[in-house]
Amino acid sequence: MKVLVINCGSSSLKYQLFNMKNKSVMAKGLVERIGLEVGMLKHQPADKDKVEISENIPNHRVAVKMMLDALLDKDHGVIKDVSEIGAVGHRVVHGAEKFSGSVKITDEVMDVLKECVEIAPLHNPPNIIGIEAAKELMPDVPMVGVFDTAFHQTMPEYAYMYGLPYELYEKYSIRRYGFHGTSHRFVSIEAAKFVNKPIEQLNMLTLHLGNGSSISAVKNGKSIENSMGFTPLEGIVMGTRCGNIDPTIVAYIMQKENIPVDKINDYLNKKCGVLGISGVSSDFRDIEEAANKGNKRAKLALDVFAYQAKKIMGSYVAAMNGLDVVVFTGGIGENSITMRQSICGNMDYFGIEIDDEKNNVRGKQAEISPDNAKTKVLVIPTNEELMIALDTVSLV
Repeated sequence: MKVLVINCGSSSLKYQLFNMKNKSVMAKGLVERIGLEVGMLKHQPADKDKVEISENIPNHRVAVKMMLDALLDKDHGVIKDVSEIGAVGHRVVHGAEKFSGSVKITDEVMDVLKECVEIAPLHNPPNIIGIEAAKELMPDVPMVGVFDTAFHQTMPEYAYMYGLPYELYEKYSIRRYGFHGTSHRFVSIEAAKFVNKPIEQLNMLTLHLGNGSSISAVKNGKSIENSMGFTPLEGIVMGTRCGNIDPTIVAYIMQKENIPVDKINDYLNKKCGVLGISGVSSDFRDIEEAANKGNKRAKLALDVFAYQAKKIMGSYVAAMNGLDVVVFTGGIGENSITMRQSICGNMDYFGIEIDDEKNNVRGKQAEISPDNAKTKVLVIPTNEELMIALDTVSLV
């Protein structure tokens, strides 16, 4: 079976076409600047040259059509007919409490996704638009939704409740949900394989670190904690997201900076984080470069990020009552040698140590802890798209 995986953002669409016989990627690409004056399709077929096409892409329907045209093209395409696509898997950010696993997309499922827009206004709308466009252009192809929140539905009630009146949870489903679940699930499964132990016998910390970052406690193969909450804004400080702050700060900023209610979410999600602290960039590579040149605010941003990661990790070890494996993944986790050193430094009480020579690795699976370390520290590149494709196959 060939499975197409689609991940729609507000102005972009990422895709990968898998041949599930050998789990190989036949083609992948990105449609970006959707809705702007000039859009771009970047299409990479396996074993062929990359193709870039610039034109007006007014909406996601046009973006999906461009993607299909690229996959079918006689020169750079990889299939001859849409009927070769056996199923489509869609990444959906928020499934609230409705979904504890991936599901076939039906009209009833679409109704629930629309209900979730209120609690995921930045993420679910583009996900829904992408699904609707794909359904319109591929009406006979089964569709599956894979949710970022689903893996964390095993969190115990005492872990996901806020200190708010219980009626607010009952009326508005205000609780902690956790995100990046597809990534945390994938790397925890791969980590168990790497250390050659049943996942049901392991206590793991999985660190998905990138522009958006989250940390999970995975006990016996199940998520019992994730640093993100009601939305992906909660948790560790991120590229442009503030992470955990005193709630009264929000009202204080609104008053002092004259920011209206409808703009404060955008401010906290896009103007804060290490970008706000450093004043340099939201890209950790730029911040590291500035810090190495003596920029004190850039160094402070890196120190804040590493310190907050340590605090969360320590609390999660307490929640699990033990630790066997630490996994780094995501753009920063997989590639930043110095950030892994900073986070794991002075954590030998938990058995966390790094071998500097082994740690000199980027973007590939490896153990970076000393041979005799009590806790295994691993780098495992995430593959959310493959996880989505596997779930899709299992459902259709």
